[in-house]
Amino acid sequence: MSVKIVIGTQWGDEGKGKIVDLLSETADVVARYQGGANAGHTVEIGDRRFILHLLPAGILRPNTVCVIGNGVVVDPAALLHEIDMVRKEGIEIEGRLKISHNAHLIMPYHKKLDSLRERGANKIGTTGRGIGPAYIDKAQRVGIRIVDLLNRDYLEQRIRMNLTEKNQILARIYRSEELDVESIITEYQEFDRLIDPYVTDTSLFINTAISEGKRILLEGAQGTLLDLDHGTYPYVTSSNPISGGACVGLGIPPTCIDEIVGVSKAYFTRVGEGPFPTEETGGIGEELREHGDEFGATTGRPRRCGWFDAFAMRYSTLINGCTSLALTKLDVLGAFDTIPVCIGYKLEGRLLKSFPTAARILEQVEPVYQTHPGWKSDISQITRWEDLPVEARQYVRTISEMVQVPVSLLSVGPKRRQTIIVPEE
Repeated sequence: MSVKIVIGTQWGDEGKGKIVDLLSETADVVARYQGGANAGHTVEIGDRRFILHLLPAGILRPNTVCVIGNGVVVDPAALLHEIDMVRKEGIEIEGRLKISHNAHLIMPYHKKLDSLRERGANKIGTTGRGIGPAYIDKAQRVGIRIVDLLNRDYLEQRIRMNLTEKNQILARIYRSEELDVESIITEYQEFDRLIDPYVTDTSLFINTAISEGKRILLEGAQGTLLDLDHGTYPYVTSSNPISGGACVGLGIPPTCIDEIVGVSKAYFTRVGEGPFPTEETGGIGEELREHGDEFGATTGRPRRCGWFDAFAMRYSTLINGCTSLALTKLDVLGAFDTIPVCIGYKLEGRLLKSFPTAARILEQVEPVYQTHPGWKSDISQITRWEDLPVEARQYVRTISEMVQVPVSLLSVGPKRRQTIIVPEE
């Protein structure tokens, strides 16, 4: 048995897509356990670039079965577009895609409400894809699940009931145009016809695969610091990207997990609103953004950039129980003479003992830095650990020591071949 989780340890955008793609070469099953089309995993194969929002990155491996678990909220239009996209690239998915019958659907009113709420003064920087409102309905027990598509009368009843309330909110609170119930019913009945071949009890499928000794890879979206419970609240996502969320989002026991791989950039980035202690807002931030091509895969928004935060990373690795780290975009730091690393926070002159998740506190902290020598060279074509500049190797070892987790993989570019295996000490 081999069950491995790949999680993001920062605010998302760590490069999980490439790492999942690499590890899925030896996986029988790759399963996504939370989030929705607000996340984008970018994978480059040769001269082709794939941006996946709902389909697990393992879909690019011809012999891998991919699962969208019950913890994911599924946007029908986004999913069908993605399926069509990979098919046009010659990737067959028949028999290779399984969607949980218990996954909740994102409805048109979720997306509209999400966009309207983000226009106010209290916006938190969502993608406007309807993710949060869909999870709200799930918690309020008024959500519509994929299994509900199987009964047309029941589906129509639920849509009419929900839209009665949502249209009142749209009209009376937001002064917005109401949505047409008949067109939504028709659209989702058609969606049922198109995805029916993929729908199954994915919890049973994965647990059976585990009992048969199959190699299972579990992937999350976003990152630890965006976790609803353990992230920098309220500037967080609406689900649990941490490793613990994998069991809930797929219906598998925690006793089956063997490895937890944390993915981290060699520096830090963040998209949207919220505190970011090591952010560089001037020329250095622009340089990191330019060299790292830091623009959101889903929204195209420029990412905020800053130095590596070992204090926050230590918190992330503790929360997730990481057994190893994959460090991405190490090549981007080749442009700098010196590289600061945050080793702690000061608040009102005192060093903090633990990472503060409350945004109002995190906005006030002062990062404490330790400076490391840069290597001032292009390492993007290096494929062996021993060929890296000594300064680059020392930087990786230092990060490993600071967060107390071994670094096992390095990414020095977006392509599969731009990967270095780090030997054990």
